[in-house]
Amino acid sequence: MSDTLYDFSAPLLNGEPCRLDSYRGKILLIVNTASECGFTPQYAGLEALYRTLRDRGLVVLGFPCNQFGGQEPGDAEAIGQFCQANYGVSFPIFAKIEVNGDNAHPLYIWLKHQAAGVLGTEAIKWNFTKFLVDRDGKVVHRYAPATKPEDLQEAIEALL
Repeated sequence: MSDTLYDFSAPLLNGEPCRLDSYRGKILLIVNTASECGFTPQYAGLEALYRTLRDRGLVVLGFPCNQFGGQEPGDAEAIGQFCQANYGVSFPIFAKIEVNGDNAHPLYIWLKHQAAGVLGTEAIKWNFTKFLVDRDGKVVHRYAPATKPEDLQEAIEALL
């Protein structure tokens, strides 16, 4: 198993491949997202964090996922339009992935292994689960979907 997330790559929403080592030296907040979820308004908080802290080294990475209640049914174009029109998202959004099961993206298999959830379970329970990654590519903490992005600012600033 990989030691850091820099060993992974994933396609961006526009289909371009993205090697995660391009974020080496940054603080990352990795989030599985969805457009039709009760937590979807967290896009606003994620964007606010990104705009406030990006010049200091924070990058938010959004990974749309349709595994929870079918809450991300759209294609890449629909996802991109939704995020831009409703929340002005400017942080990187990746192509839709799976985070659990046999087809889980390797990055998420690694993230879940690095930071288990409640009671040691590795499975992602819902949309907007968040992983905070330090400048060395190591997972610092996993946050539940109900944890609001603004509640992470202090923990992120401590790493900056």
